[in-house]
Amino acid sequence: MNPQTLFDLTNRVALVTGASRGIGESIAKLLAASGAHVIVSSRKLDGCQRVADEIKEAGGSAEALACHIGEMEQIDACFNAIEDKHGKLDILVNNAAANPYFGHILDTDLAAFQKTVDVNIRGYFFMSSAGAKLMKKGDGGSIINVASVNGVVPGDMQGIYSITKSAVIAMTKAFAKECAQQNIRVNALLPGLTDTKFASTLTSNDAILKMALMHIPMKRVAMPDEMAGTVLYLASAASSYTTGSAINVDGGYLLV
Repeated sequence: MNPQTLFDLTNRVALVTGASRGIGESIAKLLAASGAHVIVSSRKLDGCQRVADEIKEAGGSAEALACHIGEMEQIDACFNAIEDKHGKLDILVNNAAANPYFGHILDTDLAAFQKTVDVNIRGYFFMSSAGAKLMKKGDGGSIINVASVNGVVPGDMQGIYSITKSAVIAMTKAFAKECAQQNIRVNALLPGLTDTKFASTLTSNDAILKMALMHIPMKRVAMPDEMAGTVLYLASAASSYTTGSAINVDGGYLLV
């Protein structure tokens, strides 16, 4: 293998959801810097357009496409648009997620439960299904699901979110097993505590943050860019024999 081309994504088309900020933005920018044409997606087009513009200003190739993965009609429209314009999809990063409730599991109401399940389980499932069907029409591809360490050890006061992330890990393995013969690899990234707006309930509270850091051997919060390298590995030829894996990027959290 040529180390110069091992992580080269030239001529690949990649769709990254939840890419208007945080981990998704970092992933989108690294995939583009590695040669992929990146479709930057999230619920609101303006945030996606900013990221796509920054990628293009840096010399990369990108476009913005709004899609709320909690809405089935929008998922269908998203993949129809990609097939019409590009005729293929090589990389899908399911990163968009919902976590509307922080509190005791017994106080979880139906609305919070439904929103979290609709995005984190149903959304990931049908995004993966539609993505794999499009990949089958080409030479296969790579699906990367952004799960969480909470899918292994439930986060305190994050019951339903943790349950859905556990489902994402199981979903990754199920898709990997059944799609391998179509040359479609499916893997998961399990981020630890990362400095994003999504995690601000934890990182902005000094007492909660201090307690969280006690369980992280590296004694710090991750930056979004520290998640992107693992996704590049999983999207590239470097991981050609890797499927069904769930890779922890957590500063050692799951060791404790």
